[in-house]
Amino acid sequence: MLFPVYAQAKRAAQKTTCLGNLKNLGVAFQLYLNDHDDRLPDRRDLKATVADGYRPWTGWPPSDPRAGWLVEPFAPYIRGDVWSCPSARSAWANEVRVAQVVEEVRTTYWLWRFDQLTDPVPRDNFWGKTPDQALADLQAENSPFIGYPNGLAEVELAVDPYFPPIGTVPQPLRGLAVHPGGRNRLMLDTHAKWFRDARLRP
Repeated sequence: MLFPVYAQAKRAAQKTTCLGNLKNLGVAFQLYLNDHDDRLPDRRDLKATVADGYRPWTGWPPSDPRAGWLVEPFAPYIRGDVWSCPSARSAWANEVRVAQVVEEVRTTYWLWRFDQLTDPVPRDNFWGKTPDQALADLQAENSPFIGYPNGLAEVELAVDPYFPPIGTVPQPLRGLAVHPGGRNRLMLDTHAKWFRDARLRP
């Protein structure tokens, strides 16, 4: 009788811990910007070579949003285990699209704006850009998938994993998220918040 209540409380605690992790990553991004002339990291070299390399799958997503490459450049700014959502440590442990292990650090967060290796950097990627330039590029792109952001607070920087129910996503994964019904997101102004997504399973 108490098991559903316990399970619900555990999920809520994990979601809160995950949100705290993303807030800590936001602090690390801000410290990095302070030390690098207000420019976001450009480590496409690490993206291509770290852990299991770039995009070791053939289906969705068509790029590689995993965050393992960021472990090295953020090492001076992060202490403790903030790289992995606690819900992803169990339910998603074996999903190659989610987890990367780099220098014994397990990462499960996604960085969609650092997901390609293209040179020159595409408008929807942030490699080496200032936050203001990243925003301006997204506004110029006006992508139907991203929309037109009015400010840094509307631009996603990091997110916990989710699989939208679209045709290119493998059937067993469609609609799944580490937190049912939505996801925690870190925004480009470095604040983090919960986002409900009606496409995802409750």
